[in-house]
Amino acid sequence: MADYYRDVVRLLREAGFEFKRQGRGDHEIWSNPTTNVTVVVDRKLRSRFTANGILKEAGLPKSL
Repeated sequence: MADYYRDVVRLLREAGFEFKRQGRGDHEIWSNPTTNVTVVVDRKLRSRFTANGILKEAGLPKSL
């Protein structure tokens, strides 16, 4: 079973996103202070579709 969490977090960090706080359950809140964009990332991210959706929401190209 694939785990996309590390890939998504790596791409978010490269784009200037920073870990803001822990959310509910397994979720984390990441934000970009330059663009004021905030996204929620599940630590148990198993779906490529969801991973690409997070990247799209962050304004990044879908690359997974």
